[in-house]
Formats: sequence, structure tokens, C-alpha cells
Amino acid sequence: QALSEIAGMGGGGGDLREMRARPLGERRVDLHGFCNPSDFQRSPYLSARGNIANIFRGSTEEGYKAYHADKYDEDKNPNGIINFGTSENKLCFDLMSKRLTQTDMNLMEPPLLQYPDWKGHMFLREEVARFLTYYCKAPAPLKAENVIVLNGCGSLFSALATVLCDPGEAVLIATPFYGGITQSVFLYGNVKLVYAYLDSKITGTSTRPFQLTVEKLEKALQDARAEGVTVRALILLNPQNPLGDIYSLSELRDYLEFAKRHELHVIVDEIYMLSVFDESATFHSVLGMDRLPDPQRTHVMWGISKDFAVSGIRFGTLYTENEDVANAVASLCYFHGVCGPVQHKVAQLLRDRDWINQVYLRANHARLKAAHTYVTDELKTLGVPFLNRNAGFFVWIDFRKYLKTGTFEEELLLWRRFLDNKVLLSCGKAFECSEPGWFRIIFADKTHRLQLGMQRIRKVLEEREQEILAEEKERPCQSDQDGKADSTDEVIFVSRHEESASAGSSNLGDLIGLLQQQMRSSDWLQKNTAEQFA
Repeated sequence: QALSEIAGMGGGGGDLREMRARPLGERRVDLHGFCNPSDFQRSPYLSARGNIANIFRGSTEEGYKAYHADKYDEDKNPNGIINFGTSENKLCFDLMSKRLTQTDMNLMEPPLLQYPDWKGHMFLREEVARFLTYYCKAPAPLKAENVIVLNGCGSLFSALATVLCDPGEAVLIATPFYGGITQSVFLYGNVKLVYAYLDSKITGTSTRPFQLTVEKLEKALQDARAEGVTVRALILLNPQNPLGDIYSLSELRDYLEFAKRHELHVIVDEIYMLSVFDESATFHSVLGMDRLPDPQRTHVMWGISKDFAVSGIRFGTLYTENEDVANAVASLCYFHGVCGPVQHKVAQLLRDRDWINQVYLRANHARLKAAHTYVTDELKTLGVPFLNRNAGFFVWIDFRKYLKTGTFEEELLLWRRFLDNKVLLSCGKAFECSEPGWFRIIFADKTHRLQLGMQRIRKVLEEREQEILAEEKERPCQSDQDGKADSTDEVIFVSRHEESASAGSSNLGDLIGLLQQQMRSSDWLQKNTAEQFA
């Protein structure tokens, strides 16, 4: 059934109203962002599931393949692709390579070369429990028996979806979100996602763009149930990828209470918890709450790939007080285990609290902040709106003014244009964003690559701006309301979410950037020429 629906799909264009008007069941199997149905040919060598896995790719995979075939190298390939699409921290290889090659890391004892407990070696689980107790500010020591170790958080999402949901059931998640979760829950478990759509426009009880509220979760859940869809769990990303939002304690409590009312499991992904790089922002872990509304249905995951800049070392950990869930996930660890020598290295890393606090985190936060400042200053100069957050490796950018018709096809064309100009970004469709024109850029990179990448982005945007102006000159004069809202109406330029933010906190640079953006987006000069006045 899924294959026939995929093969019969048309394009993925249209606007938000069209998307939301479609039945949830159709939306949840719509893999347009992951494959091109017109190119699909069923392989006689594969099962139906195998055929789905074979085509389960899209702009993200396409760009990733292009990047690996033509990687930028300052000396060997200066005209290669610069990767601003993959969420990796490339700022701390010097610190991590030095720490991971010290003598205490090199241990090769018989237990490390034999089959472990599938939940992970106990010495590592004990270290993870102590680590999370300290950095999550847990009110009481966390227990090693509640810790499970797998080879990455993608495996954790897959395992949890499989043991919490039956095939065809669903998990609730707010969009935009990290698109890899779709693959993780679908390919093995055949579990779908139900979307709570977040908008850039601030309406109702919202106080910031793309704000998650309980009302939006309620609506998405009720819509799904009205169509006969069984929703078993809620996924929360904190800090949020791609928005960079950090949820307050009161927000977290509201989401968890919502889940308890509806008997939903809550999967909380906190993989960027130590990548909050500005003192003005405070991260609150679910494990740091005094009382969990429903501890038996609350499951927290974390890994080292982001916070310790080692995405090539596959390690993720789950903390759950539910023994049944832990044992069920552990049975799948046979397929997703972490090898013994790596478990030893991770344990040594996590127990080195002095090095983490005094050396690594200080340097990492300073480097992330500097790189973030450079990229956002460039965006201000270009007059491009974005969400200004202080967590993660990414900036959520509003390129809607560079789309004429405001469709996902046009967004994909702009994405390919960036790629043709040798810079890889992630487009909003890859995150199931409901509004075409939003992009994610990764800034956790070295200065020379940031500078060259931003030059390439500037070139594409300036060319696109000139094309739009030329098209408008050729058309007869139209009214200001051309069916497309000005981007400044829908997103706060350089918006910063702080609990005690005040209107007077904007600095002069932000105001200048806002004025530049309004001047660029206005067509007053084109419509009020000197000839017309004469």
C-alpha cells in the first residue's frame, strides 16, 4: 500500500493550507522530501520494505552525496563544496584528538573484547549516570540500572519507536524538526509521525516565532484521533533542532502534563544540552525536574556526537525508569551495540570532569559563540531575517523573499542553486517546515570556510534579488499586496527569546539590520521613479 501511494504521488508543491487540508494518513506516508516518485523503479530483488528503504532519500541525501564526491579542501580542492548542511561541530577537533589519544584511553583488556551486557558495560553505565546527574542537575543521583547504551541516538529513536508503537501507529512531533527522525522511526518499525505545525507568525498565546504550545499539540492529537490514528508518544527536542529554542521549565512541565493526560510516552532528545554557548540562555533538563508528571512514560536520550564534536564515534544513551521499556530496548541493542574499546574511551572521557569544565566547554562555547556571531552579522548585512538563538550549531534563516511564488518546488530550486555554487545548506522541506523558504545553516566551522561559504551564499542571493527586480520591471505595476506577506510581518528580525527580554534590549546593529532589510524588501523606488514624478 505504501509503495503504491509513493509511486502515485505528484509534486510536493503547494502551500500550507493545501498541506493541512490533506488527510493525516496521506501526509504521514508522503515521502516527497525523501524520494523522487517519478524516478522510482521497483526492484525485483527487494521486498516491499526493501524498495521503500531503497528510495527513502531526498534533498538531504542528494546534497550529502554531492558533498562527499566534491569536498572542499583549502589546498587540494578549493572549489569544492562547503558543507553548511550537516550538523557537526568542526571547531574542536584539536581538543578532542589530543584528549582521545592520551595514555588512559588505550586499554585493551579481555572483557572489552568479549560480548558485553547488551545494555552496555556496567562501568560505562555508572559513569553515564554520574555524568547526567551532574550536568542535568538531577535532584537525586541517577541510577546506572536505568541507563542503556547504543550506537547513536538514531538507533535509540528506532528502538523506542519499535517497542512503544505497533506498525502503522504514530508519534507526535512539532515541525520543523530534525528530519532524520522520520527515517529512524519508519524504516524498521513502520511508525509514522503526526505533525503539530509551528508558524513563524506570532498569534494567540505565542510570544515568539515557531513557538510550541500545548494548544498546538492538542489540535494535532485530536485531528489524528479523528482520523482513527493511534498516537502512542510525543517527541521533544531540547535544545530544538533546527530552531535552537530552549524550553523553559514551565514549558517542559506543560508538555509533560499534556502527555500524561493523554497517556503518551515522552521521548526527550537532549543531545545539544552542553552546546548552549551564551550565558544569557539557561538549559533545563527533564532529568533536573523535581518531579516528573509521569516517570514511567518519560525517556531521555543524549549522546557525545554533538556536545563533544565527535559525530564519527557512534554513542548514544537512554535513561528510563521503566524497566519494561529498558529491557525491550536492550533486546535490540544486539543490533546496535557499542564496541568494548569505544565504551572504555567514552567512560574515560565522561569521568574527566576537570578537563570538561576547565578546558573543553570553555573553549567550545567561546568558539561556537564567535562563529555564530560571524554568520549572524553577515546575515544582518544582507538584510536576511533569522531566529537568533544561543544553542546548537545552526541558524534558522528566512529566505522567503527570494521566492516569487512561495512553493516548495521553488525552495528546492534555490537549494540546488546554492549547491551549484558549491555550498550545501538544508532547506525547510527536509525539516517538514510548513512554510516554504526557510533554511538551516550550520555555523560550527572554521573561519576560512565560514567566510568563503558566506561569500558564495551572498552571490546566490544577490543574483536572485536582481532576477526578481528584473521580473518585476517587466510586469505591469501591481499593488503592494501581491499575495505574499513581507517577511518582516511574520518573523522577528534577529529575535532573541529571553524570559525577561525588553523592547529596549535591541542594539544599534540590530536596528540598522532591520532598516537594511526593509529597504531591500521594499519596491517603492521601482514604482516611484523620477520619470513618474516628472
